[in-house]
Amino acid sequence: MPLPRRQNSDAVRVPRKDRKGASPFAVGAIVLVILVIITYFGFTKHVPFTHGYRLNAVFTTSNNLKPGSPVRIAGVNVGKVKKISRYKDSDYSVVQMEIQDTGLPIHKDATAKIRPRIFLEGNFFVDLRPGTPSAPKLDDNDRPLPTTQTSAPVQLDQVLTALQSNPRRDLQDLLVNLGKTLTYNPGAQGGTSEQVDAFNSTQDADVQNKSAAEALQNSYTYSADALKNASIINEATLGLEPDDLSKLLKGLQLTSAGLGRNEEQLQGLITNFNTTMAAFASEQDNLRTTIAELPRTLVLANTAFDALNRAFPPTRAFSKAILPGVNETNATIQASFPWIAQVQALVGPDELGGLVQQAQPLTADTADLINQTVKLLPKTNLTAKCVTHNILPTGDIVINEGNLSTGTPNYKEFWQTMVALAGEGQNFDGNGMYVRFQPGGGATTVSTGKTNFGGPPLFANNIYAPLGTRPAMPSKRSPYRPDVDCYKNAVPNVNGAKLGPGEKVVSTGPSLPALRSTTPDAGKPEGASALPGVGEELVKSVDPTQETTSKDSDAAGGDKPSGGADAGAGR
Repeated sequence: MPLPRRQNSDAVRVPRKDRKGASPFAVGAIVLVILVIITYFGFTKHVPFTHGYRLNAVFTTSNNLKPGSPVRIAGVNVGKVKKISRYKDSDYSVVQMEIQDTGLPIHKDATAKIRPRIFLEGNFFVDLRPGTPSAPKLDDNDRPLPTTQTSAPVQLDQVLTALQSNPRRDLQDLLVNLGKTLTYNPGAQGGTSEQVDAFNSTQDADVQNKSAAEALQNSYTYSADALKNASIINEATLGLEPDDLSKLLKGLQLTSAGLGRNEEQLQGLITNFNTTMAAFASEQDNLRTTIAELPRTLVLANTAFDALNRAFPPTRAFSKAILPGVNETNATIQASFPWIAQVQALVGPDELGGLVQQAQPLTADTADLINQTVKLLPKTNLTAKCVTHNILPTGDIVINEGNLSTGTPNYKEFWQTMVALAGEGQNFDGNGMYVRFQPGGGATTVSTGKTNFGGPPLFANNIYAPLGTRPAMPSKRSPYRPDVDCYKNAVPNVNGAKLGPGEKVVSTGPSLPALRSTTPDAGKPEGASALPGVGEELVKSVDPTQETTSKDSDAAGGDKPSGGADAGAGR
């Protein structure tokens, strides 16, 4: 295969030694510069005239922090300090840091702390926390982090300076007084009874007569329940969502930052808080009682909240259902205007207004009637009480009349008597109903004798001598107090009259015929003697002028006089 023809074969060939090009020095210099650049990039890993993400933070003091000091997140280097300068005209320092991409993003709630890398200080670095993901991000060279989000370490010389002679003495006094406080017990240290009582009056019952150290030791018995409840509280503090606690801390941070920006208002807040705590301390007994009632209150509150939660869905449904009606409210109001106009005409002077004026006298009379009714009602109440406590119970009593008793309440006997009288008085002539009574007459004169109530004696003529009285006239009136309310009187004793067999008596006076005895009378038809059993229940006979003697007791001597207090009218 033939070789290609070389181009420019006619050109003149120049020897190598006569050829011109770059000098070896220039080439060596270029190579050296390239090696230096490669070495620089290999060690610095930074492109000149460029910069990474810049973060600024204001510190109360830079604390020997220097440019080039590392910046770490969770112990990993993510950048370095680029510049430290004075913050405006204050005594603070602003530190500019350059953060690598591995340390991004940085949020507005980020915090920065200057920490020593060794125990005895030195080689300080910036411990950076990038903030919560929910917070806004900071841009490159954005506003610096405020002092409320930064902090500097306490220097050893500051600690030693704080512990000068006076602070050390104060610390010693503090420890001594703390020991006395923990071991103080007036009862064990020979205190008087007044001191012991005064000491115990301020203590709870389970720690009385004990020192503070003993009381703290006894408190360990409650530690299990207390720590259990504390763990429940800590768990509840975490919230229901993963970010609840971080949001709470963020809110607290914003609150603290706001308080830091307004020192005068914060001072007033602390003063007022001190006053509030003093007020709480003055009411510590009531506060202790309130806290004791708090668990039951929380239980009831939880029950109420549960009921409220159950009520929300129906309320929400009701709210949705009522929306159409609410939307029609305007139209309803517009439609009600004609009705309102008609009502206004109805209540005008020509309609209800005139009726009201005419009804005013009736209203006044009604008011007077109500006033009189108010006065009448107490009297009606007294009447009802009298009927309930006296009249009705009296009518329900069964009168005991021996073998003549019916066993029926006396109010029924009264109405049965009325029925009997009605039956006795009926007839069929034009005069209507009436009852005829024929008073008895005869040769036997009877008298009530001297009555017990101061009245004159009563006389009557009987065909036959009376067998006795039923019931006997009582020796005194039934108790009755007209000066007190009726219902306060005792129920009358309708069985208080004397019953039982009386004496067989005859009259010895010349002007009166002999009283009838229980034996048959010659002047009386045969069989007209007293009924068997009734003679045994005779009550004393009445003779207002003569003393009477009993035939059965003549042989034994005289009788006691009849009549007087035991005399009574024949039944």
